[in-house]
Amino acid sequence: MRIATYNVEWFTNLFDDDGTLFYDEAWSGRRDVTRRAQIDAVSAVFQALDADAFMVIEAPDTNRHRSGETALETFAEHAGLRARKALIGFANDTQQEIALLYDPDVVSARHDPREDKTPRFDREFRIDLDVDDTRDKVMWSKPPLELAIEAEGLAFRMIGVHAKSKAPHGARTDAAVMRASIANRRKQLAQCVWLRRRVEAHLNDGDPLIVLGDFNDGPGLDEYEKLFGRSGVEVVLGGDGDIPLYDAHADFARNRLAWPARQPRVFISRARAGICLHYWTTLWSRRICDRPIHGGAFGTPLMMAPVTGPRSARGTFDGFGPFSGHA
Repeated sequence: MRIATYNVEWFTNLFDDDGTLFYDEAWSGRRDVTRRAQIDAVSAVFQALDADAFMVIEAPDTNRHRSGETALETFAEHAGLRARKALIGFANDTQQEIALLYDPDVVSARHDPREDKTPRFDREFRIDLDVDDTRDKVMWSKPPLELAIEAEGLAFRMIGVHAKSKAPHGARTDAAVMRASIANRRKQLAQCVWLRRRVEAHLNDGDPLIVLGDFNDGPGLDEYEKLFGRSGVEVVLGGDGDIPLYDAHADFARNRLAWPARQPRVFISRARAGICLHYWTTLWSRRICDRPIHGGAFGTPLMMAPVTGPRSARGTFDGFGPFSGHA
């Protein structure tokens, strides 16, 4: 089974309110890129990945007047994808949804938000952000998409994430940039603490789990990380004594190896007996299928595939280091 995550920048601008594609020469939401060029490029990436399920970040908007699910299914038909069924959980007001686009012949998916020791992701979380003995209110502008998945005889959990951007939008002076950057990182870390608590609940219950999406962060990605000790990615992965998740890019970065910090992420939990996880990442060049890539914010989709089969034939994943065996 193949699972991918892909951030498609301003995907919503490619559709009208009925979910019909604007396949024309007008400008898209990307600078100097037409809607036709972006649609062709995004289609090429989705076709090349040919995944059973895509976690789409910045998916088309859902509101009273339009359906992001309809738009995605229209796109899947246009691109000839077998992943042709779309699912959005809690819609938001940013025009950038989190959606699963999947092959219904292979995957069964259900929106299944949880509320255990922490609130549901469409509600608010209280945490002291600035060490003043006052608990601050934290919310997700894009609530993570919590899914119950069944595929190839395996039941597992999946959480799609688009974390707070740390970019100091609107700041015009050095001091304002610093204030905004620190405040944004505080909020992002709080979101990641909230997410980690949900992750721990699943791991403590023994649930196979995949967390994937765009964290707008990574170990060593910017200088403000040093003020807080670790990145949001590391918070979600877990610290010493925690049941860990694993991400190849973060593992390289935390071990100070020569590997670029990437923002799209796939985190996976320890495999259960009898289940092997093939995990790999694909670093796309700016060209694919002999055409420029104008499709998304990043040219670096990440893929993983859980595969059933004997461990001796396929290798093992120990939850702490890179996959050993086939890749």
